[in-house]
Amino acid sequence: MTIKRYGTGETGAGKQALPFARAVEADGWLYVSGQVAIEAGEIIDGGIIAESRKAIENMIAILHEAGYGVEDVVRVGVWLDDPRDFWSFNGIYAQYFGENPPARACVQSRMMVDCKVEVDCVAYKAK
Repeated sequence: MTIKRYGTGETGAGKQALPFARAVEADGWLYVSGQVAIEAGEIIDGGIIAESRKAIENMIAILHEAGYGVEDVVRVGVWLDDPRDFWSFNGIYAQYFGENPPARACVQSRMMVDCKVEVDCVAYKAK
């Protein structure tokens, strides 16, 4: 089995070094680490709508970098800081995954950084 890591040595919020890969690929499976609404090392402003869009776009950018697309995503994990944001998040999520809905889990969780949402995913593409 070959393992390929994407984005080791990256920095996150506050420009601190991240001790993990943005994604790891093994035998056609791609595991994308949790993504938040970060741009230029800082969480963007704009509330749940803007943060949802940016977090999903960050996740999709990593998928594309590895040669995968949303149609290859088999599972998405979602963490929301506030459960009242569930329906707003779903509206944005459907814009990206409406045609190819993967399995999904969504939970309320305190965030490690000052953000409202985090998403990760697992994708598969036969090699």
